[in-house]
Amino acid sequence: MRDSRKFLAWTAICSVSLIVAATDARAGSFAIREQSATGQGMSFAGVGAGSAGLSSMFWNPATITMSPGFRFEGHASVIFPDAKINPDLPTLGLVGALGGTPVGSGNIGQTALVPATYASYQVSDRLWLGVSVNSPYGFITKPDQNWAGQTYGRSSRAFSINVTPTIGYRVTDWLSIGVGLQVQYLDVTLKRALGLSPLAPGAILEGDAYGVGYTLGLTLTPFEGTEIGLGFRSSIRHQLEGNLQMGPATIVPVKANVNLPEVLTFGISQRLSPQWKVMAGVEWTNWSRLNIVPVTSAVTGTAVTALPFSYRDGWFFSVGAEYQMTEQLALRAGLGYELSPITDRTRDVRIPDNDRLWASIGATYQWNEQLSFDIGYTHIFVKDTDIRLVPGNPQFSALPFVAEAKPSVDIVSLALKYRWDEPARPIPAPIVRKY
Repeated sequence: MRDSRKFLAWTAICSVSLIVAATDARAGSFAIREQSATGQGMSFAGVGAGSAGLSSMFWNPATITMSPGFRFEGHASVIFPDAKINPDLPTLGLVGALGGTPVGSGNIGQTALVPATYASYQVSDRLWLGVSVNSPYGFITKPDQNWAGQTYGRSSRAFSINVTPTIGYRVTDWLSIGVGLQVQYLDVTLKRALGLSPLAPGAILEGDAYGVGYTLGLTLTPFEGTEIGLGFRSSIRHQLEGNLQMGPATIVPVKANVNLPEVLTFGISQRLSPQWKVMAGVEWTNWSRLNIVPVTSAVTGTAVTALPFSYRDGWFFSVGAEYQMTEQLALRAGLGYELSPITDRTRDVRIPDNDRLWASIGATYQWNEQLSFDIGYTHIFVKDTDIRLVPGNPQFSALPFVAEAKPSVDIVSLALKYRWDEPARPIPAPIVRKY
C-alpha cells in the first residue's frame, strides 16, 4: 500500500514538473526526438528494444517490463540550433527595389529546453503500470527584425505536451506486450508580414487543441542476451481553434484539422560479452499525412488560408555500442542518419531542414544500487540547404525568395534515475561444513 501511494505521488509530481518546466520550452524542429539522455548518448540506437532503460517506453510501451521494482527518471535536453539563412543577391535586390529592407536573417534558431519524465511500478511478476510526460512536437524560430523574407515568416512557435499512462504485461519469459493512452495538448502561433516595409502590419495565426491517441508495443527475447522490440505511436488528430489576425483591425475566428503522424520504431540489442553490447534501430514517421491543411472560418466554414506542409515520410537509422567500463561506469556512442520529410520543393523559412547525420557519445554513472546519473551529447551535421520559394513550392505567394541555409545542432542531455524500492539481493548459499 505504501508503494502504491508513492507511485501515485510521483505520477503527479512528474506530470506537474514537466508542465511547469515546459511552459517556456522551445525546440528547433517540429518533431522532438530528444526524450532520453541515455538514448541520446548512442543516437537512439535500439531504443525500441529497451536500450534506453525506462525512457524506452516513449518509443515502445512493452519495454517497461524490463525495469523491475518502483522507478522514476527525469531527463532534460538542451538544444543549441544554428540556422543561418542567407538570401541570394537577386532576392535582396528585388526586395530593395520594392521598398523593403534587404537584409539577411542571421540565426533563426532558438535555444531549447526539452524535459521528459517517466515512472513505473511493478505490480507483480507479470504486470507493470507506468506514466510518461513528454513534449514530442514543437519548435520556435525568430529571424532578425525586418528581414528580407518577412512576408513568409516573422516568427513561429509550436508547443505540445503529452501524458501517456501505460500498462506492460510479461506474457512469457521471452514475450512482453504494452499499451498506452496518449493525451496531448498542442499550441501553435505563426507570424508573418503583410508587406516588405519595416513598418508593414503583420498576420498572426494562432490556435490550440487537445487530442487523444495510443501506443502499442512488444519485445522478444529469442536468445539470452538478445532483445528485439517493435513500438507504435498512433496519429493524433487535432482540431485547432483560434484566430487569424490580419493587421491591427481584422480578426477572424478560424479552425484547422491537423493530423500528426504515426511513428513505428524497430530496435535490436545484442550483448556480446559482460562488457560489450551493440544496438541498432530503424524509425519510420508517416509525415506524408501532413499535406495541405485548410484553415477555415469558424463562422462561415469557408477557407481563409492554408498550412501547406506537403511532407514526405521520414526515416531514421541508427547504430550504437555500450561498454561497461567498471561496475559503476558505462560508456556509449552511436551514429544516426535521418531522411528529412522536407524536400527542396517544399522547404520554407520556418523550418529549413534537410537530411542529417547524428554523432553521439554518452555515459551512465551508478552512484549506488538505487541512484544513477546519465549524460549524452550529440552533434547533428545538416546538409547545406537551399530555400526556393518560387512557383511550384506550396508556400509561394507572389514574391520569389531564394536563399541558402547552413543549419547544425548541438544537444546536451542529462538524466537522474532513482529506484524507490530496494533491489532484491541474491540469497547466499548455505554454508555446509563437513565434520
